[in-house]
Amino acid sequence: MDNNLQQQVLRTDVSGMPLEWVGYKDAVRLISLGQVSYSLGRTVYRVHGGINSLTGKQSYVDVSAIIASQGRHPHAHLFSTSYTPPLSNQALFRRDQSLCLYCGEQFPNALLSRDHVKPLSQGGLDIWVNVVTACKRCNNHKAGMTPEQAGMQLLAIPFTPTHAEYVYLQGREILADQMNFLLAHFPRNSLLRKRVEQGHSLIN
Repeated sequence: MDNNLQQQVLRTDVSGMPLEWVGYKDAVRLISLGQVSYSLGRTVYRVHGGINSLTGKQSYVDVSAIIASQGRHPHAHLFSTSYTPPLSNQALFRRDQSLCLYCGEQFPNALLSRDHVKPLSQGGLDIWVNVVTACKRCNNHKAGMTPEQAGMQLLAIPFTPTHAEYVYLQGREILADQMNFLLAHFPRNSLLRKRVEQGHSLIN
């Protein structure tokens, strides 16, 4: 079996809609139960089983980077229109590349915070289009003011990720074939698509 047990497998529905990341145990379970319709990408795990008493050969299950499970997601029709993914600091910091969108510096997550562009105290909402990643120093300086009131410049416009983009934001160490598959589901005008394809910082 592959030594990197942390490598995630991208699970989709039968139509190819990205659903979630699963570990090797869940992937093997889906394969063993006959719930995987097809697989794509490189083999990331070969999980060995028991030895056949008649042939003397050991069984194994190959797990690919992308597995399509049977059935369609019940809310798939929403993913390209009105779907709004849940807001979390992990996904927010990933969306903004761990950059403070006020000073432009990159920080470890422990030194980052969620800033409300229009403060909650002024009627702002805790939603994707009103939050950006900020270092704690800039967030403390901005306090309960808008960027204009604080004399600070916002370096990029916040946006709500689509479902496929949110799956990307949840991923760790995404393989090239997984990334290419996800990119195919990003909107044509996606800011994340441009960032990934060009490999540029969002404030360059």
